Amino acid sequence: MIFGVLVDRGRTDDDIGAAIRQPVPFSHKHHVGDVGLDCRFCHVTVETQASPGMPSAQLCLTCHSQLYADQPMLAPLRQAVASGQPIGWTHVYRLPDYVYFDHSVHVAKGVACIECHGRIDQMPLVAKQESLKMRWCIACHENPVPHLHRAGDIYSMAEGRLSESELHGLAQLMRIESRRRLTDCSTCHR
Repeated sequence: MIFGVLVDRGRTDDDIGAAIRQPVPFSHKHHVGDVGLDCRFCHVTVETQASPGMPSAQLCLTCHSQLYADQPMLAPLRQAVASGQPIGWTHVYRLPDYVYFDHSVHVAKGVACIECHGRIDQMPLVAKQESLKMRWCIACHENPVPHLHRAGDIYSMAEGRLSESELHGLAQLMRIESRRRLTDCSTCHR
């Protein structure tokens, strides 16, 4: 337990709910909620790598070379492409170096984006929804079944829940590891 106290020491939840400043004021509410973009359009490696990937300026300009192309707020995109430098997106969530988290594993096992990131489709600017402190992660690892979603609902912002029998069937289908394995320190700490 001493270790758990040391891990949380100095970290606060003060920034939960506060919008995170970005080089371009990207609205998930508009792009996901109104336009209907799928998370994978911008986060192209979420299914294949530990990091979900952040959109390149070139990807943004897929649409914005035509739509709102001359808007001042999009100047960082144009500058990034012209200079060959990536956009310096600010990470909403930062984990300590000793914590290993793999988005692709969680997605493959049925954990939907909404479980950790909340209703991103309602956020004009992204805000941290959860602390991601160890106790929060362990709560899910101890009992992952209620947090599972069908494969077709992983990127959905709908908050509907499955029945108990559907959840347990999904847990078998997804081959959810034992509680002992999911809560073993080496699962997340490397």
